[in-house]
Amino acid sequence: MNGIDAGFLPVTKEEMNQLGWEQLDFLYLSGDAYVDHPSFGHAIITRVLVAAGYRVGIIAQPKWQNAEDIKRLGRPRLGVLVSAGNMDSMVNHYTAAKKPRHDDMYSPGGKAGFRPDRATIVYCNRAREAFGDIPIIIGGIEASLRRFAHYDYWSDKVRRSILVDSRADLLIYGMGEKPIEEIANALDKGTQVKDITNVRGTCYLTKEAPQSSDSVRYVPSFEEVRDDKKKYAEAVKTESEEQDAIRGKTLVQKHIDRYLVQNPPPMPLTQSEMDRVYSLPYARNYHPMYEEQGGIPAISEVKFSLTSVRGCFGACNFCALAFHQGRTIQARSHKSIIAEAQKFIHDPDFKGYIHDVGGPTANFRQTACEKQKKAGVCKNRQCLFPEPCPALKADHSDYVALLRKLRALDGVKKVFVRSGIRFDYLMADSDDSFFYELCEHHISGQLKVAPEHISPNALKYMGKPSRKVYDKFVDKFYRINEKLGKKQYLVPYLMSSHPGSTLNDAIALALYLKENHITPQQVQDFYPTPGTISTCMFYTGIDPRTMEPVYVPKSPEDKAMQRALLQYKNPDNYNTVYKALQKAGREDLIGFGSECLIRPKRHTNDMGGYKNESKNSGRKNGFDKNKRGVKARGGKAKGRKRN
Repeated sequence: MNGIDAGFLPVTKEEMNQLGWEQLDFLYLSGDAYVDHPSFGHAIITRVLVAAGYRVGIIAQPKWQNAEDIKRLGRPRLGVLVSAGNMDSMVNHYTAAKKPRHDDMYSPGGKAGFRPDRATIVYCNRAREAFGDIPIIIGGIEASLRRFAHYDYWSDKVRRSILVDSRADLLIYGMGEKPIEEIANALDKGTQVKDITNVRGTCYLTKEAPQSSDSVRYVPSFEEVRDDKKKYAEAVKTESEEQDAIRGKTLVQKHIDRYLVQNPPPMPLTQSEMDRVYSLPYARNYHPMYEEQGGIPAISEVKFSLTSVRGCFGACNFCALAFHQGRTIQARSHKSIIAEAQKFIHDPDFKGYIHDVGGPTANFRQTACEKQKKAGVCKNRQCLFPEPCPALKADHSDYVALLRKLRALDGVKKVFVRSGIRFDYLMADSDDSFFYELCEHHISGQLKVAPEHISPNALKYMGKPSRKVYDKFVDKFYRINEKLGKKQYLVPYLMSSHPGSTLNDAIALALYLKENHITPQQVQDFYPTPGTISTCMFYTGIDPRTMEPVYVPKSPEDKAMQRALLQYKNPDNYNTVYKALQKAGREDLIGFGSECLIRPKRHTNDMGGYKNESKNSGRKNGFDKNKRGVKARGGKAKGRKRN
């Protein structure tokens, strides 16, 4: 069976011929393998265009060493669309320690090496070589988060907007269904791409400075943010404040002799528009051409998962979702979601288990408050931090009703919630119905939650709720499970070395872990990805919200100590933990008392290293069994979003 027979868009000339297409309208170049499923950006954008009457072909992970591979479907009539994929290509390739990853869940067989570093820029350059003066439109997470001058962790410098470096004509940021259709229609009518300057959700370059007005804000120029960290922080503050479709202004940032102009975000999709996007005829699988290479691993978790919502008003400082999808919740109807679930039931691979019903945050199904619908999200106020806003409407009734309908479907055995919940939003709801039903029906033995830290200082810079909120949630979780007669556990996500987190904060977290018998087998170092408030803090040492200085653990030694403290029981970390406690003046935590983290050093060995008195020192892991059942995070980092 070829791709066309299986319901995919053409990837070869032969498949174009089968459809009777002599020429494409648009060619889509993707850094991900071709998976025609609505969890993949390339699938949604291409399906939206095809539904609008355009002929679209896909070259997924083209060979980038020269332009020949990009020519294989011929020159498209209207333009080339370019995306690095569902992840920034540098995040996809490198760990937080800047070490190469050996796997890629979005590539054949899960192997790395199928896309270049900075894929958007490379693909655009090859498209220019192949087709010359043709409209090139970039989008996806990499383009979206790098749309302004930005700090690049991997080169440790401020880079220009990716629109400048890629030599593309237009950049679509955020979710691109509305902008791409508007751009396509303009090009089809003969409008020159240089004249398409009024589409919401896009950025363009111009040599003429836009006039200042009440609807236009200038941010510090590329040269200013490159040379002055305070200016960089000022730019990030302005950029983050204006990412709202209702009240957001046009933003302008000068780049040498040109001006980058960001039009306001597109209006959120209505429920009917969301339903339409997810009702398009996706093949819902990876292209058959990958079968011999082992398929595409990323499909396994999402194939039988349901996207319920977009957007997130949680707006954690280290998460780029607010800058990409926005803080306004956009939800699908029950009817649309149930119709998709019924397609699962007829799939021969479906075993009766829906893996997830959610989105960036599973338990958000509505705008945070009524005001947002008319006035947009607040400019200088977060919905949940530092405390839930008095106007917040914490209500899970719609989500509960949806989950009940899905559970009742013939052929469905279990419906899981795995995309993460905001426990502070859950605790703000006076009705416990969702909490009880979550524990009774929607957990597979363990629930992943993201307290990230417990120190008030660290949490302040993360934009996360206080420890007391998390402690109340933990207590309630176990009380409910006890009432239900279930033994289920929490898996806390923890982060080390976030800007603002001091060595004493890391020690406080280690003591919390000891007190609560939590033994993390894996923790995540803060990863400075483009587009976040936290990355701005990491680079500048300034909190852009207040313009006050912030401590940043940057040195390898500081980062290693904070990370080791979270796994203080691991014998491999003993010397690092010992050094950290000495540096912090906390030798009181080195000893034999129940409050101590490690035991004293006993003697040196022949290699000059130290042994210690821990009875676990000869064990491979040195991890205790969990006394309360609070399990630890495991598995490999996959660049997932954090709630």
